[in-house]
Amino acid sequence: MKNIDKVQNLLPFGYLFLVILGIAKDSISYYQIGINIIRYSSIMDILISPIAAVTSHPVFFATILLLFVFYYNLPKILLKNEDKKWIHKISGIDKSDAEFKELPENERLEYYNIASIKSLSTFLISVFLGYGFADGYSISNQIKNNKLHFDYKLNYSDDKSEKAHIIGSNTAYYFYITEGNPDIKIAPVSSIKNLELLKNKMLDK
Repeated sequence: MKNIDKVQNLLPFGYLFLVILGIAKDSISYYQIGINIIRYSSIMDILISPIAAVTSHPVFFATILLLFVFYYNLPKILLKNEDKKWIHKISGIDKSDAEFKELPENERLEYYNIASIKSLSTFLISVFLGYGFADGYSISNQIKNNKLHFDYKLNYSDDKSEKAHIIGSNTAYYFYITEGNPDIKIAPVSSIKNLELLKNKMLDK
């Protein structure tokens, strides 16, 4: 019961940590194309930023999922293999002195739990910030070298249409570039009637 209570107490702080990482990732990414994304974000956008980031790409989602699964099981793995120093070195958590081994099992497990959370936090910071830098660099490089793919057709509320590359979107705005115009456009969601996906890699034969 004590462990369950501790997990419940940590959940709000854990999600707040992920929200901060989500905001940081988006800020770094959009900053590289000259957009202060915070100015265009609602409270809802900020709160769901970690979910939006994690689900933005299958590889990123798989990486985060594997990290959580690994670090969830890591304390028990370390406890069962305290005599195998190489496991501790690989995990980055090494506490194999004699005095530590004399502690009760629950205290050693508690130490491994805390150490695993700290290590997971470090990895998450690296992954989120790295993804933000890579994502922003990729889109800015494509814009500079005119290598964008205009896979969408934007149909506006006034019945006008344009082929576009969608950089991103949130609950209130679309961020995009239209074919033949390198300038980034920011349009309220309400001004867009609908989107047509012109090239669908998953369905095109």
